[in-house]
Amino acid sequence: MDDQLKMNEMDYLHVPDTDKSKSTSPADSVASSATDISTTPITGRTVKRDNFGLTRQLAFAIAAAALGSSFQHGYNTGVVNAPQDLVMDFIKNSYWERFDEEPGKQTVTIIYSIMVSIFCIGGMVGALSTAYVAEKLGRKVALLANNVFVFIAAGLMGFSKMARSYEMLIMGRFIIGINCGLNAGLAPMYLTEVSPVHLRGAVGTIYQLVITISILVSQVLGIPQVLGTEELWPFLFGMIIVPALFMMATMPLCPESPRYILIYQGKDVAAQKALTWLRGTPEVHDEMEEMKTEYEAMKLIPKVTLHEMWTNPWLRTPLLISIVVMLSQQLSGINAVIFFSTKIFENAGLTKQMALYATLAMGTINVLMTIVSLVLVERAGRRTLQLVGLGGMAVITLLLTICLVFKNSATWLSYLSIVLVIGFVVMFATGPGSIPWFLVGELFGQGARAIATSIAVAVNWSANFVVGLGFLPLANILQEYTFLIFTLLLIIFFLFTYKKVPETKNKTIEEITATFRQKTYQ
Repeated sequence: MDDQLKMNEMDYLHVPDTDKSKSTSPADSVASSATDISTTPITGRTVKRDNFGLTRQLAFAIAAAALGSSFQHGYNTGVVNAPQDLVMDFIKNSYWERFDEEPGKQTVTIIYSIMVSIFCIGGMVGALSTAYVAEKLGRKVALLANNVFVFIAAGLMGFSKMARSYEMLIMGRFIIGINCGLNAGLAPMYLTEVSPVHLRGAVGTIYQLVITISILVSQVLGIPQVLGTEELWPFLFGMIIVPALFMMATMPLCPESPRYILIYQGKDVAAQKALTWLRGTPEVHDEMEEMKTEYEAMKLIPKVTLHEMWTNPWLRTPLLISIVVMLSQQLSGINAVIFFSTKIFENAGLTKQMALYATLAMGTINVLMTIVSLVLVERAGRRTLQLVGLGGMAVITLLLTICLVFKNSATWLSYLSIVLVIGFVVMFATGPGSIPWFLVGELFGQGARAIATSIAVAVNWSANFVVGLGFLPLANILQEYTFLIFTLLLIIFFLFTYKKVPETKNKTIEEITATFRQKTYQ
């Protein structure tokens, strides 16, 4: 009896069922996979899909991939803020020792700005490399190999003060930017592919959650009472080695993405073994059938290239959506609000020290609201949360502009500004902060996912660079009216999301991609 069951299982893995009375069409398979209850092809028993929940193995894989990758992204984004004056003094002293002349304030500002913004240049380089690396090495191996950049960057930045070289800081920021650009594409891709359908959104949100936590950690470590001192600030930049060591200790224990194993390596048994490990049960045959359906569909179309992404209508539409949702994250005004937050808090009557603590509290709220988003994303849906977030931010930026313009006319407007800043962060964390990272992976099949992710993440880093480079000059010209630009952009993004972005909650990848194909041929 056991031998017969094993033979039937091998038949399922390698030979499609040709019995018309028992077989299902790809469309039927996709439709059944979206339900909560399904029948396994081998045993014929009914299995609830909810059984494939957050197992210990899946939680371990999520932690290994997310903590080791998105922590770098968030930490290196926020670490430059708190020790800014200390780093600028270091640049000034290094310049004087080298050239025997004191640099002007503008020179120091330019060098510091290059150090901050070159992180985004590295991010663009890493993002554009995502597709090639993800397909050649696989998601897991690529994430592990990416840590080489962390050790190089940690050495350069951690020893820059000892070597009295601000160039080492700049080069280190560029190299860690490459690491973060790759992580921003690879980690959400891996998280999307290892997650069951009904948890995909929640698991994808974890990437942004860890970013918000790591930004807060960098802010806390950067205060004078911890590492924000003249002697200790290099340790702030060298501590990036810790999450890299965590990933190298945990990620080798996790399997490669089952979709990558099946679709790129063609190993049915290995894919099922990986999926069984992640789900904590051998009853994974429905998911295997979904992946095999996607695999068979890929054979019917040529390899997806960059040219194909732009010329094929059912690939171009989701690519456009991916680009716009990434732009909506970076051009929402979140960096502007964070930049103005301390000044707004001080205008409301808070001391500089209290304003710093208020900024830390705002970071804490960002973390908490991202956790709330993690819970809501599988209930309210991606599209709904994105619309609520964009719409709320548009209203808040308009009200914030009014408060900033008339703050001298009424004291209570300054206090309202504090509430609005916190409200803006809440709205950002609700949807636009987390959804773009995993939505891209949901809109594309396995053949196009890597290159689409590479393009979308590169656009995200490019927008981040433009905002970082252009915001201060723009703010100096427009002053309190700067936020009106973001109001207009947020309205445009809201309308685009309402018209074009589909709801992907509880839908398989095949169902989502089929929607774009149907719209193309209608």
